[in-house]
Amino acid sequence: MCGIVGVVGSKNAKNILLNGLHKLEYRGYDSAGIMISSEEGMYVTKTAGRVAELEALVSDREDNGTGIGHTRWATHGEPTENNAHPHLSKSGRYGLVHNGVIENFEWLRETYLSDVKLNGDTDSEIIVEVVDYFSKQGLSTLAAFTKMLQEVKGSYALALIDVTDDSKIYLAKNKSPLLVGLADGYNLVGSDAMAMINETDRFVEIMDGEKIVLTANEMVILNQDNQEITRDFYVAEIDANDTEKGLYPHYMLKEIDEQPAVMRTLVQEYVTPNGESTIDSDIIEEMAKSDRIYIVGCGTSWHAGLVGQKMIEKLTNIPVEVHLASEMGYDMPILSKNPFFIFLTQSGETADSRQVLVKINELNLPTLTITNVKGSTLSREATYTLLLHAGPEIAVASTKAYTSQITVMLFLAKALGEKLGQQKAKELDVVHELGIVASAMESLVADKDHYAALSEKFLLDSRNAFYIGRGLDYAVSLEGALKLKEISYIQAEGFAAGELKHGTIALIEDGTPVVALISNEEMGSHTRGNIKEVESRGAKTLVVALEGLEKETDDIVLPHVHQLVTPLVTVIPLQLLAYYASLQRDLDVDKPRNLAKSVTVE
Repeated sequence: MCGIVGVVGSKNAKNILLNGLHKLEYRGYDSAGIMISSEEGMYVTKTAGRVAELEALVSDREDNGTGIGHTRWATHGEPTENNAHPHLSKSGRYGLVHNGVIENFEWLRETYLSDVKLNGDTDSEIIVEVVDYFSKQGLSTLAAFTKMLQEVKGSYALALIDVTDDSKIYLAKNKSPLLVGLADGYNLVGSDAMAMINETDRFVEIMDGEKIVLTANEMVILNQDNQEITRDFYVAEIDANDTEKGLYPHYMLKEIDEQPAVMRTLVQEYVTPNGESTIDSDIIEEMAKSDRIYIVGCGTSWHAGLVGQKMIEKLTNIPVEVHLASEMGYDMPILSKNPFFIFLTQSGETADSRQVLVKINELNLPTLTITNVKGSTLSREATYTLLLHAGPEIAVASTKAYTSQITVMLFLAKALGEKLGQQKAKELDVVHELGIVASAMESLVADKDHYAALSEKFLLDSRNAFYIGRGLDYAVSLEGALKLKEISYIQAEGFAAGELKHGTIALIEDGTPVVALISNEEMGSHTRGNIKEVESRGAKTLVVALEGLEKETDDIVLPHVHQLVTPLVTVIPLQLLAYYASLQRDLDVDKPRNLAKSVTVE
């Protein structure tokens, strides 16, 4: 994955593809490529590099024809030219680009391609060869494409060109975004509208399970029963004063959607191509001397710190304390002999945190600020700084900064644990696990209608709500509750699920919403018991469970990820539930009452 653009019927295909790929760069990628087929011939050009490098490679190539382009973030196979998209079948007949993850790629290869020597290591190359295989059995391209889709398990957004009839592009999607753009005399496809907005403002949504046959003047939509259906286009209206939001109605929704790309950006920033950490060795040396690490933050940053605490302790075996800055500034705990301090702050200007930093600096103790703003006050005044690389976060309710803070602490814990010789740190492949997380996030944010419906069902008429979980799920429950109360003004609280019976269950009455998180096998059964407790008191429950731990009645099933990084995916539905709860109340999502993005007063 991660970005698709395509065009059929234009005499300016190459530039449309390249411009679209530039628009998709924000999503994060490590390689890029395009394919153009026309009466003059066909070519595929790819590079394990940036779109600008691809642009230079095709400067003297054919402009017109039917084309597909792609920016890839490696999930299967290294970021090499062979693994980059588009993938061309061995016969030279089919070219394909793919976003998503094919779960049964090994079975597909063993079943249909045992005699095919592949060029690379991707699941995507396998599916284009499977289409080719079925076409050689006498099936038409559409029938072969359909047959392949019937065999595939996983998430995908696909665009396929048949060189023998390049007047068409074949499209399909499942849990990965894809849109059709309608222009005058030509049509387009893209992962999001921004890839096509220079060409058209008319777009048609593609739904999961549908197939599209796209030509220069027509779009044929086939449902899962291969019946032709129709769907009206919508017009994207962009306010010239709101160009930073692009096609999004609110910054918060845009920033939720950007989280998969931020995960990929952080991998590029904190890990070299050789797999080595880029974190300043002085930071690691200083932390390795410490006997206790203190994490300081406010609000969402404090919640991120609770997750970071578990990560650091498990990978380094150093005890960690997490403190609210507003409390620590006036009530300093008894410090260990060799403490190290981490300050979490999106803006780098948080007054409560700075107050603590000033006092720690007076003690001449080592400090690290993890922030999104280079050159901010806490960054300047701390001993060290690590950046979140999340891009501007405009909405008051923090989303991508939270997941970025957790991810940076994971890189930090990994590097420190390896320095200390901890086996768990050595065994954890952070790059691989974050690749899975990014794909999981992408599938979750693509399912917005589901969260809108759940919000309307569970939260629309509610005056309060409870979030429960155990372990890391408890930490995420606190953040989920904060998101809801920040922007919907629903009284929401997060609790350790086992604490319900110690007082909180007295507040449960008929119709009380309770959101329960289950991502840990050991503790999940206990949380299930707590769900039964509140249901017996009249609560309406919304259960979010990790794949493998789910029950048929659960409302949200999350893609499976490594246990240590579950907070990066469990939080996504909670962010979207809060967003839609605010939207359905006709509130100001980005600028909730009484709150500011950067809290510069104590």
